[in-house]
Amino acid sequence: MGIVDAFKEEVVSAVSGALAGMGSDAAFTTEVPPTGAADLAVPCFTMSKAMRMPPKDIAEALAASMTPSGLISEVTALNGYLNFRMDGQRLMQGTLEEILRERDGYGSLPDTGLRVNVEHTSTNPTGPIHVGRARNPIIGDTLARCLRRCGNRVTTEYYVNDVGKQVVILTWGVENIPADSVDHGERDKTDHRLVAFYRVANKMMEEDPEVREQISEMLRRFEAGDAEVIEAVRRTAGVMIDGLKETLADIGVSLDIYTWESRFIADGSARSVVDRLKGSEYAGQSEDGAWFLDLKDFGIQGKNTKFTFTRSDGTTLYTTRDLAYHLDKFTRADRVIDVLGEDQKLGSTQLCSALSILGKERMPEPMFYSFVSLPEGKMSTRKGVVVYLDDLIDEAVSRAYGEIASRRSDLPEDRMREIAKVIGIGAIRYNIVRVQPEKQLVFRWEDALNFDGNSGPFLQYAHARACSMIRKAGAYAHDTDPSKLTDEYEIRLAKVLSRFEIVIETAGQEKRVHLLPAYGHELASAFNQFYAAVPVLTAGPSRDARLTLVECSMIVLRNVLDCLGMGAPEEM
Repeated sequence: MGIVDAFKEEVVSAVSGALAGMGSDAAFTTEVPPTGAADLAVPCFTMSKAMRMPPKDIAEALAASMTPSGLISEVTALNGYLNFRMDGQRLMQGTLEEILRERDGYGSLPDTGLRVNVEHTSTNPTGPIHVGRARNPIIGDTLARCLRRCGNRVTTEYYVNDVGKQVVILTWGVENIPADSVDHGERDKTDHRLVAFYRVANKMMEEDPEVREQISEMLRRFEAGDAEVIEAVRRTAGVMIDGLKETLADIGVSLDIYTWESRFIADGSARSVVDRLKGSEYAGQSEDGAWFLDLKDFGIQGKNTKFTFTRSDGTTLYTTRDLAYHLDKFTRADRVIDVLGEDQKLGSTQLCSALSILGKERMPEPMFYSFVSLPEGKMSTRKGVVVYLDDLIDEAVSRAYGEIASRRSDLPEDRMREIAKVIGIGAIRYNIVRVQPEKQLVFRWEDALNFDGNSGPFLQYAHARACSMIRKAGAYAHDTDPSKLTDEYEIRLAKVLSRFEIVIETAGQEKRVHLLPAYGHELASAFNQFYAAVPVLTAGPSRDARLTLVECSMIVLRNVLDCLGMGAPEEM
């Protein structure tokens, strides 16, 4: 058990005992106050009704009846909160010893045995990933990393839409448009080469009825299970996916499973869903023969109450196959999380309603995000007016290189390029995760690559500074004697280090990944303040103890960077 868990356990025990002394068994919770007024607090508002007392009076009565002991050094009441301070010396020693013992595993929770599936990215395989959707893989990958540290057995998954009209248009274009008649752009990468065919084919389909009919025929053959067409579409989509994998690898994202939508046609599971839905009391048929569910009893209003699950010719839709896909995921995971763009809110609600009709009590947990925009405005995709994630990566690395070159003329060229890539990609990931997913995000370079503000480079620089101090120190012995670490900046830093596990648990289990960069910034700031306030290498009797605190800070900074999917450079 970590020192923070032990402290929390003592607080809970002390409050329960004090309540029993007042003749009450009222339920209560603990929380970490954001203001720093205490190390742990018990809000008394929820106890007010059961105890028939104002929260302020409850807090004051409990505080008056409690005597600090053990890890608890102070108990006070303020505005309806019962506030607890932890003994600074015991916190210091316990935290440092735990970090040195656990090292890369510090902040991780015991194995829960829980299987968690995180589906993310899942962009249509018809073109490169654009900046607007860049939040999806970065949020999804960060969440998966946090959930793994929470002790879960996590599987990440990409759902490949290889059935829809768009990928059929792309395949027709690749098979029918001469390669030398297409402008492939400047980037020699498979997804960038193929998207050019998609744009031309899409334009031809809109203008030429014969092309439109050929594409419609391909789609009909695909839905009918034509092996030749299915193989051609799968082959084209696979080439596109290979290009997307390269982009994802550049930002430190890899997925465990790629599940193809066509599978649910081939194995009959989509047709099974159709048969089950047709037998539902909510099922109906349009005049043209299409089947739908009427979802007005599920809180869905207006024109969106009709959830269509077959076309008029009886073929299945994406919605039907998505149901089959989720039924499959439920057999493989105890918890299913879908990272989705804000434009999928209605679709997610309709999906859950249909799953309920199918008799499912378990539901996928949607995690919605707003799209990224640049200061120039939003992007469109179909006409080629778009900024790709590949372009953003190149720009970030180039700008980071400029910063490194201006600061470190002593480094060889290849080393500067190597550091620039780590910093540039880290800047993108940090800047995207630091804003709550549901809030709008305008990506600005002055924010992302600010070495002194709430940014990835600021966090990475703190780690590099700690590494530099350890290198310069040479040999030293681990010393966790709290009597040598009594400065206010040392204690403040130790308190921040001690909270890492709480942050990981909240970020992962509650899907609040934006808390992780906020914690990283707080930790880097506390470390820099400690660095500026007290001598380390010339500290005399406290030297080894302070170097131990530096090493522990370095370990936790590295663990934070790992959870954020960022590199941890040892020099910058």
